[in-house]
This record gives sequence, C-alpha cells and structure tokens, in this order.
Amino acid sequence: MDRDTISRLYETYYMHVYSFLLTKCRDKNLAEELTQETFVKAFASESDYRGEAKEQSWLCAIAKNLLYDWSRKNARFSEMPEDVQSDENIEKELVREDSAFRIHLALHALEEPYREVFELRVFGELSFQKIGAIFGKTETWARVTFHRAKGKLTERMRENDTEL
Repeated sequence: MDRDTISRLYETYYMHVYSFLLTKCRDKNLAEELTQETFVKAFASESDYRGEAKEQSWLCAIAKNLLYDWSRKNARFSEMPEDVQSDENIEKELVREDSAFRIHLALHALEEPYREVFELRVFGELSFQKIGAIFGKTETWARVTFHRAKGKLTERMRENDTEL
C-alpha cells in the first residue's frame, strides 16, 4: 500500500473507526489504542482486502476483532466497583445496578443488526447517516432499524418485568 493510500485511509476513516470502538468499549484510551492497532493491522494485511466490502466496513471489522481479542485477554482483570459508604447509597446503587443489568440483559438478547445499531445510536451518539454508512446501507435503513430495535427492546423489557 503506498503512502498516499495509507494517508487517505487514515484521514478518511480514523474518526469512524474510533467512534465505532468507543461505542463498543466506552473507554476513550482503549478506543484510541485499538484504533491505532486497527490501522497498523490493516496496512500490514492489505493483501487480505479483497475489495468486496467498503473500506470502512473492512476497517470496522478489523477493529471489532481486535476489541474481541482484547476483551478475551483482559476478562480476568475486571474492575471492582467503588465502595459505597451509607446504607441509603447502597440501596440506590443496587436499584440502579439492577435496572442497568435488566436493560443490558434485554439489549444483549437483541439480534443483530438491531443491537449494534441501537448501541451506535445511543452510546456512540452517531447520526443515522453514519450508522448507515458503517453497514453499507442508507440513512433510512438505519432509522428504521433503530426504531425497530427500540420496539424490540421495550417488548423484551416488558417480558422480563412479568417474569421477575
């Protein structure tokens, strides 16, 4: 890959890949590190790029694989929650953790691409146009998929409430 192509890819897609990773890991430092690794790996393995997918999709796929690899390697180093000092704070924290857990449980049960589109929109704060571009689809597709994801998530939350 020549220098101009490398520069063009990096300048064009850096923020897309970074935003994608930030949405997935919610850690700025990790997202920056993995974004850099993504481009290094892409440049080193450019012969693997067959041109069947858009460059942005190819880069996001590399980024996603790097994040999964990192997650598997670092699963045993999960952070401990901060100590909570008063009984009232403990109760509030437990309610918040329970609610967050139930939401994430329902979100985790969503099938693709609904889950990823929802995460990109809500956690990554990406526009529908950018979400569509990541998937190689239209802005309208991203809007419809997001609204369907919200509906499915709401339905799963209601089902979980009746089961608990």
